[in-house]
Amino acid sequence: MSNKEIEKRHHKTFEELKHLAQGNVEFWYARDLQIALDYSSWDKFKRVVLKAISACENSGQAADNHFSQVGKMVKLGSGSQREIEDYKLSRYACYLIVQNGNPSKPVIANGQTYFAIQTRRQELADDEAFQRLKEDEKRLFLRNEMKEHNKKLVEAAQQAGVESNLDFAIFQNHGYKGLYGGLDAKGIHARKGLKKSQQILDNMGSTELAANLFRATQTEDKLRRENIQEKTKANNTHFEVGKKIRQTIEELGGTMPEDLPTPDEDLKKLERRTKAQKKLGGNHD
Repeated sequence: MSNKEIEKRHHKTFEELKHLAQGNVEFWYARDLQIALDYSSWDKFKRVVLKAISACENSGQAADNHFSQVGKMVKLGSGSQREIEDYKLSRYACYLIVQNGNPSKPVIANGQTYFAIQTRRQELADDEAFQRLKEDEKRLFLRNEMKEHNKKLVEAAQQAGVESNLDFAIFQNHGYKGLYGGLDAKGIHARKGLKKSQQILDNMGSTELAANLFRATQTEDKLRRENIQEKTKANNTHFEVGKKIRQTIEELGGTMPEDLPTPDEDLKKLERRTKAQKKLGGNHD
């Protein structure tokens, strides 16, 4: 089975396994997810679930909000029934389970970036404070997040053998090529019609910045999680993550990053203007 076929089967199956509780609250059963993720033994899969619960608690989340232990009645061959252990899972819990699963399983490897993207998208969609921001404010917020996560990405890339400035430029281009359908930084720069002094990330709208933020966070996570040690593998990882995000955008019916409009104002200019307005406002008090 090809990677593409595995992806289609995994994503379709995952959505088909979803249940809706009162108030249209979505949840999944761990026993169903066990089968979808190719775990033949409940004991082995439960170990992954417990690791995911620990990860949830370590992230400061209340595990009970995402993992609810339940009993489920199943029919035996004799026609009688017995109760077996199960969990009701939130989408975030499913994501954590996939992130803590065995990456040598193709269905796990293909699911990891997909869940991460979907979860982060949902976080931003559910964040009322973020949704109240105007477009320029969203751009500034995401650009600042991008700066922080790029530092972490640089650290992870260095640990994976990406050492010199040239190495990092090549590494960065692999991520861009995956996300932008083959365009590297120079190609994106030209596509946006930017001046030589202008930076690509300062000339993206909030949607495009969010896609690049996913690219940075998920590549960093994958480099660390899989303990990647060789720069060619690091480059390929960055490309594959970018490509997976592009595929997800396509599946969701979104606009490809290179086709998104370039904002009228560079973020550097926007930041200067915002600071100047705050200063003027302060002088009037």
